[in-house]
Amino acid sequence: MSLKEEDRRILIELELEKAYKTFGQVEVLQREQYWDTMANRLYYALFHAVSALLINDQREVGSHKGAAIRFHQYYVKTGIFTDEEGSFYSQMETLREKSDYNCFFNVTETDIVSKVSPTLSFIDKVKQYIAEHN
Repeated sequence: MSLKEEDRRILIELELEKAYKTFGQVEVLQREQYWDTMANRLYYALFHAVSALLINDQREVGSHKGAAIRFHQYYVKTGIFTDEEGSFYSQMETLREKSDYNCFFNVTETDIVSKVSPTLSFIDKVKQYIAEHN
């Protein structure tokens, strides 16, 4: 990634802000019982956090699949993030894809409510990592 350092810092900050802002939409969606949309927003909150992480370490973000591959390669396999966190990210990507693109699949309250707290913990861990590695 060939960004100037100042631009890279701004982009990291914007990605983290987007992660938290997107996560913030979940409360309204949960109250209205929009489970499919909640899955979408939780995944995108994670995606923006992972994007910030990759940009911080001067790695390409690319597509959703590319970001997932790089996250696992550089952060899960190296032990920075746990296997469980890597699996969670993958599960959320799959859940989002199924809920967005499969008209026969509907996310239920049981499927999604338990994902809220781990999503916030994941984003917070990314933020902490970036604070320690910039």
